[in-house]
Amino acid sequence: PAVNRIMVRARTSHAARTLRKARIFAITKGFRGRRNNCYSLAVRAAHRSLQNAYIGRKLKKRDMRRLWIQRINYGTKEHGVPYAEFMNRMVQNNIKLNRKVLSELAIHEPRSFQALTELAKREPLSAGLLDALEDEYSQTLQSPDTLYQTKAILDRTTGRIAMETPV
Repeated sequence: PAVNRIMVRARTSHAARTLRKARIFAITKGFRGRRNNCYSLAVRAAHRSLQNAYIGRKLKKRDMRRLWIQRINYGTKEHGVPYAEFMNRMVQNNIKLNRKVLSELAIHEPRSFQALTELAKREPLSAGLLDALEDEYSQTLQSPDTLYQTKAILDRTTGRIAMETPV
């Protein structure tokens, strides 16, 4: 004889429910009011906080890029080169430094940054920075206090400036 069996709905186990709630409460730890210990409010608060965190990660990238551009802009204005022209000449001279590195150079390595602005003032090089540094490129730089020369020594394996030494 055929037995008519009724399917019973499978309920979530106590352990799974406890883990799910613990994960939500871990996210909302430190929230004010009942948003950190009342599950129905904590779920909404956790979802909102995760959305804001996602948006914040995108905004952080945008803000950092704006900050780098401002720093480079002030550095290039100091040496009499507009930002747009400076960046255009970097591309034309095949100098592949991103804005983050250029802003760090502008702040922490002013002589190196000044050498880059001097390159940007000249006509674009046909083969890029490697040709300019082929003969241990030496550029006389004028400082407000003293006159000094620097010599950039190129590492041929990586194509980067290995060190900058006073002459």
